[in-house]
Amino acid sequence: MMSNRDDEYYDRDTRRPSQRNSRDDRPRNDRDDRYRDDYYEDDYDDYDDRPVRRRPAEHSGTRSSSRGGSSSRGASSASRSGSSRSGASRSSGSHNGGSSRKPARGKKKKNQTLAIVLVLVEILVACALVFVAYHVFFKVDVTKVGKVNMNEEVITKSINEGVAENKQMVGYTNIALFGVDSREGELTKKTRSDTIIIASINNANGEIKLCSVYRDTYLNLSNDEYTKCNAAYMEGGPEQAISMLNMNLDMDIENFITIGFRGLTDVVDALGGIPIEVTDAEISHLNNYQSTMATELKMDYTPVKSAGLQTLNGLQATAYCRIRYTAGDDFKRAWRQRTVLMACLEKAKGMSYSQLETVANKAFGETYTSLDLSEILDLLKNIANYNVVDNNGFPEESMRTTGTIGKKGSCVVAVDLESNVKWLHTFLFGDESYTVSEDVKKYSDKIKSDTSSYLN
Repeated sequence: MMSNRDDEYYDRDTRRPSQRNSRDDRPRNDRDDRYRDDYYEDDYDDYDDRPVRRRPAEHSGTRSSSRGGSSSRGASSASRSGSSRSGASRSSGSHNGGSSRKPARGKKKKNQTLAIVLVLVEILVACALVFVAYHVFFKVDVTKVGKVNMNEEVITKSINEGVAENKQMVGYTNIALFGVDSREGELTKKTRSDTIIIASINNANGEIKLCSVYRDTYLNLSNDEYTKCNAAYMEGGPEQAISMLNMNLDMDIENFITIGFRGLTDVVDALGGIPIEVTDAEISHLNNYQSTMATELKMDYTPVKSAGLQTLNGLQATAYCRIRYTAGDDFKRAWRQRTVLMACLEKAKGMSYSQLETVANKAFGETYTSLDLSEILDLLKNIANYNVVDNNGFPEESMRTTGTIGKKGSCVVAVDLESNVKWLHTFLFGDESYTVSEDVKKYSDKIKSDTSSYLN
């Protein structure tokens, strides 16, 4: 692993002036050209310069105990229940036997001793099972787990009133896709969700629409804290990130898939690479990113030498997803991420089910998801019927602006959240007469109040 978080090949101090000079010839954004990666005044959004995060030794234990608490309690409860049942059985036997004859004193003492030994054995076995479960299921690296059970009550509460029964949304399956800035395999939380995409599947015809939610969008994190929306995943993992999306956008998302650098790299390789049109401006950045990742992931890499349509391998495709130092900045990066996702889907459509099963098994071991492997395989059975018909980003281009919002740093701001949510429901579900919830109206007013003085 590298000793610092600068994942470009050049120093930031030498890079910035050259970038600014090269951008002077670019068309200016008539809203606010401060939304550039070289403008950030805080380090929150700019992971290139951050020191490598080292997970404390007790971190996995802390997470494990919180996730494993119910299992521990369940095992203990089972132990107590088993003891009670054993004791009841023995008492019943003694009672029935007592009506005919009285047991010898020595035999009675022997039976009591045996009962105590059996109870102790049960307790020890229960403790051993809890210990094994803890170390096998909860202390293991999360990238080897795949499936996670979320708190359904938390997710249900995040769905605004009326959304669950909205007739226009019935028949759609909405899944949150998170790509995290993870170099050490941590996919649960305490890591940035640099990619946030809503995949909406029309169950009737297999049509899919993808919508990126820009990571720096100023929103309610679901706890009445307003800041960049990718902080939700860092603070509370997928549960809070999904809650954030549901509350701010009037969505009914219940499932998610999270993948890190290694996972995406291996999936693309398992697919045999994907076709991507690479521009001259992207080549140097693509190679710099994959060079750094190759060192971190202990892999070899093949530089991309020319522009044009070509098949990118896993490392190259992952590096392509990360490019943001070109015209379009982070907005263009989100577009690249959707492009790679669509290319993966198209490549998968040409594969046999047995090949897809191999890819799914590989991917499942390197993802963090609310879906069972069986559910993923069921989706893949119909993959030939899926077709991405449109993709876009939120907030919508004509209804967003950018600016530095105090200590929150450079943010993407929905000029009017309410109007953007109406647009989103038209885009995803074809609902042109959608009426937003009262909660969204409240969030919209709050965002205007917080940001107006910085944007005017």
